[in-house]
Amino acid sequence: MKITEVESIYLKIPDLDASKCDGTQDTLMIRIHTDEGITGLGEVDSVPLVAKAAIDAPPSHSIATGLRSLLIGENPLEIDRLWDKMYRGTIYFGRSGPAIHAMSGIDMALWDIAGKHAGRPVSEMLGGTYRSQLRAYASSLMPDTVEEAVRLAEQFVSQGYKAMKFGWGPIGRDAKFDEQQIRAIREAVGDDIDVMIDAGLAWDLKGALRMAEVYEKYGVYWLEEPLHPDDISGYRELSDRTSLNIACGEQESGVTAFRRLIEDGHVDIIQPDLGRCGGLTEGKRIAYMANERHKKVVPHAFKTGILVAASTHFAASIPNGFMIEHTVSTSPLARDLVAEPIVFKDGYVSVPNLPGLGVTVDEALVEKFRVK
Repeated sequence: MKITEVESIYLKIPDLDASKCDGTQDTLMIRIHTDEGITGLGEVDSVPLVAKAAIDAPPSHSIATGLRSLLIGENPLEIDRLWDKMYRGTIYFGRSGPAIHAMSGIDMALWDIAGKHAGRPVSEMLGGTYRSQLRAYASSLMPDTVEEAVRLAEQFVSQGYKAMKFGWGPIGRDAKFDEQQIRAIREAVGDDIDVMIDAGLAWDLKGALRMAEVYEKYGVYWLEEPLHPDDISGYRELSDRTSLNIACGEQESGVTAFRRLIEDGHVDIIQPDLGRCGGLTEGKRIAYMANERHKKVVPHAFKTGILVAASTHFAASIPNGFMIEHTVSTSPLARDLVAEPIVFKDGYVSVPNLPGLGVTVDEALVEKFRVK
């Protein structure tokens, strides 16, 4: 089997103010075609047009080559070798950031092809399915008012969620208001629901330490990205001084960056985004590195059903996976792009047992939002 084409398809909901968007307003979908008629789907979580350029660019020289040129004519089943070929072929402008982001979506599509070719789900192809169901948490931006936060929290409970995360929005503007929000959420949902806070890089170390004491009082399950991702020494001190689980990693690419978060930053839960960290291939390396250090992995997945499906297969296939992110965004790309969304019921999602990722896309919706 040979790769005949690599499509990078920019999807975008028109006429939106980017400064007010949550990340589900656009995406870069990958579609890899083969001479045997098998097509693989993937998704990149990045600035779509930047990652698209890394894919579509013609060769400049041996270590500065667009990814499409590196893949045409190759056997899509040789996934590890192709990952290495892409990494080496982009060393001059890659090694992290957009080039790895672009590789991530391609790698995801290659695993989809491999699963379809073998007639097996991706979780099995990755080495085996540890669990057929995973806890899923409702993931939402933090509302601007206490009343709306309570309404959303109660809605998530009524929908069957046993865990929920609120992030960004007003967090970090006023410590007293932040405490009012979490107090009201906890009172609304009771003590049996896990509540997580994504601070969205809101504080310096001293601010994060003060707020960690507040969140400890309300039983927050994890505090996510309270500090700038480069503040590794800050993460280490915060993690060492709080009883909260500290989570981060969605900004990172490659196993080396995640090893630094664990070994130097002492974080408790790492959150690789499979559309950014290097795909399922690098994601598995990250997960097993973390498992050797007795750390948990919860993939970040705030895009379309393609990434959600890949994240579900991934979390099911690693020994330290137990939960996935479930965006509650009403964006049509998040809600409707995939024709067979991951099934959620009573706090859990079921791992698809169809070949590959187990999803197809709504072609009419692709054409509606495709930027040409």
